[in-house]
Order: sequence, then C-alpha cells, then structure tokens
Amino acid sequence: MPKMQDAHIDRALTNISVAYLQDASAFIADKVFPIVPVKRQSDVFYVYNKGDFMRDEAQVRGAGTESAGGDYGVEASDPYYCRKHAFHKDITEEERVNYDEPLDADTDATDFVSQKMLIRREMEWASKFFTTGVWGTEIAGATSSPTDSQTLKWDLPTSNPIKDITDASVKMASETGFKPNTLVLSPYAFNALKNHEDILDRIKYTQKGIVTTDLLATLFEVEHVYVAWGVVNTAAKGAADSVGFIMGKNALLCYSAPRPALRKPSAGYIFAWTGLEGSGAYGNRIVRLPMDQLGLGTERIEGEIAFDVKKVCADLGIFFKDIVG
Repeated sequence: MPKMQDAHIDRALTNISVAYLQDASAFIADKVFPIVPVKRQSDVFYVYNKGDFMRDEAQVRGAGTESAGGDYGVEASDPYYCRKHAFHKDITEEERVNYDEPLDADTDATDFVSQKMLIRREMEWASKFFTTGVWGTEIAGATSSPTDSQTLKWDLPTSNPIKDITDASVKMASETGFKPNTLVLSPYAFNALKNHEDILDRIKYTQKGIVTTDLLATLFEVEHVYVAWGVVNTAAKGAADSVGFIMGKNALLCYSAPRPALRKPSAGYIFAWTGLEGSGAYGNRIVRLPMDQLGLGTERIEGEIAFDVKKVCADLGIFFKDIVG
C-alpha cells in the first residue's frame, strides 16, 4: 500500500497506475487435483488395497461346488486437516479521504490480500506435490551419463523428452491400471519442450506449427497440460527483491480423477473447508472488520483460506526433478 505522503499527488494521471498483480490463471493449485468440499476441519478418508482388486482369483467352478471367494482390504488414511491461512491490510479513514484517483484504498487492499492468498495456496501446493520424496517414482535431470533414476535434461539437444514422458506413462499404467492424464510443467520445463527439435519435428505439419499446451497434450496423450507461471518474492521486506517461479525447474506427470468420487483413485485431492460462513469453493473468504481501536474509522480487509492438499496415491505420480538446466 502506498504511504500517505505518496497517496495524494497533484494532478495524478487517473487512467494510469502500475501494480504487479499476477493473473489468477498463472496459478495451477486449483486446477490439477479435484477439490473436495468438507464441512469438518479434519476427518479421515478410506483407501482400498490396490493389489486386492488386481489379483486373478476367479476359478473354474465344478457342478455343485462353491465358487472361489476372497476379500479386499480397506483402511483409514492419515486424516486431512484444513489449516487456516490468513493475511490482512488495514485501511485508515485518513487514507480513504486523502487518496487521489486512480488510487482506491479498498480496491487496492482487496487486490493486495487476494494476491497473498493465491501465492500462499500455490506455495502450499508446491511444497506438498511438486517436490522430492512425495511420489512413487522420481526421475532427476542429468547433464550427462544418466543413471537408471535419471534422464538427460530436456534443454539438452541429445535429450529425448518424448520417450521420457511416454515411458513414464507406460510404467504408471503397467503398475496401476491407470494412464496419466495430467502433465504439470514449470515455465522452464515448458520452454524446453516447446523448443526441443524432436517435438518441433513432430508438430511441424500441424495447422499452427507452434508448440502449445494443447499440442503437447495431444502428443503425450494426456487430457491436460498446465504451466505454472506463478512467481514469489522470497526476500524479506526491505531487502532486494528475489523473484522466481514457484515451481522451479520441475515437472509432474500424474493421474488426477476428473471429479471427487467414491472408490476412484487420484494422485491427490484438495480438501477445502467450506463450513465457514461465506467460504468459497477453496475454503476462501475475504471479510471487512471494523478496527476502531487502531483509530476511528479504520477497517481491516482480511483474507482467509482453509484447506489441505493430500497425496492419495503415490504410484499415480511421477516427478521429474530439475529436468532443465
């Protein structure tokens, strides 16, 4: 928020102002995995034993004999817990009175708080899904002589990202019975793919001849390709800015259920606590609170979001770590 001495400017240009507001489309935390609205802040969900449903146990039945039978295992998962994340900006009566156009104390504060909520949600998603030690298969980028758990970084001309992704798809399908349907890319990974000679050669006869997320989805036979353009400033206030992409230089290939459903696997789910008054689909809300104790007429614009991001099926995710240089 501008300081008071900056807010009142003689003959301010009312049709121009500059704010680095990221568009909501730059963030992917609400797009990849199904959102499960929950009324309770914490609870458990149940996980069936995968192997029990894939075993060949039916047998030939003789006359007058019983059929072969069996059972399946089911157990309660670790409970989800929708923690509250919150941030506020206070607006004084003096700010409202003295602001010149195009500055607007209420709109600016709401936009400011909304940005903090989007960044917090994306950061939480990245810390739970877009990192090492989460998924059943991890493939690290290498600059040369990759081992069994590595592959050449996709920005190297000798790399083969088409084979890397299609091999990973076959591996997941062979172990789970589910083909991946979603590919999440950091901008660095997306840029490496769209400029790779092998991919350019595959699409050169298409109508556009330009690598887009839709073309990548067709090439890799997935339903969705998302590019996470969101950025975060990791520097403390007052220090030199240190801005970078939230998702680093990684990629995630996964199977995501089209919608929340019983007995349907998914690499992850988002549990959103919508039981609070005024909560949106992600357990989010923005409220205006009187704060006269801070000065008569002062109001607080407060954003709050209550959710938990949960890995559900580790074998339905394949993580490519540092896949570009």
